[in-house]
Amino acid sequence: MAVTMRDVAQHAGVSQRTVSNVVTGSVPVRPETRAKVEASIRALGYRTFAPARQLRQGRTSTVALALPSLTEPYFAELAQCVIDRAAGDDLRVLVVTTRSRRENELAILGGDQVFADGVIMSSVALTPEDSSSRHPTFPVVLIGDRGLGEKVAHVGPDNRLAVHDAVQHLIGLGRHRIALLGAHNGPALTCELRTAGYVDALDEAGIDVDPALMISSGWNFDAGLQATLGALERVPAVDAIFAMNDSAAIGAMKAIARTGRSVPDDVAVAGFDNMSEGARSTPGLTSVGPLPDEVAAAALRELRAQLDGDAQPARYLLPHRLVERGSTTGERS
Repeated sequence: MAVTMRDVAQHAGVSQRTVSNVVTGSVPVRPETRAKVEASIRALGYRTFAPARQLRQGRTSTVALALPSLTEPYFAELAQCVIDRAAGDDLRVLVVTTRSRRENELAILGGDQVFADGVIMSSVALTPEDSSSRHPTFPVVLIGDRGLGEKVAHVGPDNRLAVHDAVQHLIGLGRHRIALLGAHNGPALTCELRTAGYVDALDEAGIDVDPALMISSGWNFDAGLQATLGALERVPAVDAIFAMNDSAAIGAMKAIARTGRSVPDDVAVAGFDNMSEGARSTPGLTSVGPLPDEVAAAALRELRAQLDGDAQPARYLLPHRLVERGSTTGERS
């Protein structure tokens, strides 16, 4: 049977309230009385219930991480990075999914069923109107493209510039029939920004945007595979593909191989997210964007500042990097 606070009180010859004051530190206790209680705690092997103690102290040492889903490898990898990073700050992470639904994202921002000191959320469904009506009363960091104005911290990449740099890389390799895989799909704002980066790079190089190369596709492996198979049949002379994310890009590489073409000799492929899965693919996937661990570190750093009361919420644009691998360079990873 577990040792209770009452057992400790009887053993030490003090009241249960005195034991509680020693355990929680909420009320000063005379040194000799504290020593007596602590001796009884050690003798009986009493263990406090950490969550209850933390609640009394006003902290849970828990961070809620709200993601659209965990079926997409990028979000699964991001979740693990947040968990690993948070452990270094003695924080636990509660992962919840929003299924990309606005009502779920708003509920989390409103504090509904969020038992945590703060929230990190990858928002994909908030609207501009939410910026004027939703201001959480607890520490929140939004990651990705959707923000809530100056009063809510926001960490995300410069999608437009990152995609511009990736497509510019493909053009620099002599590719001029570059398909955009995942056009007209995915989170609306993210799709808009990444499409704009694609168009910017083509315009800069004097290459006309061909609507036939704007390939509609979901942002996952299976959708990327099927869409690429269809595109290679109906669109002539595709010599490169930029996919809206790494999962679709890996699907595209599979499709290219199925048609008897090679990557990158016939079709070069690049993606977005810098997932570790892309580095392990064959050939290794060229990708752009901040590393998932960099996103996790920045979000937790901003959340910790709010928890400590040291900073006002801020917007932070994460630097991106283009990691060139075999899917565009032909070199083995």
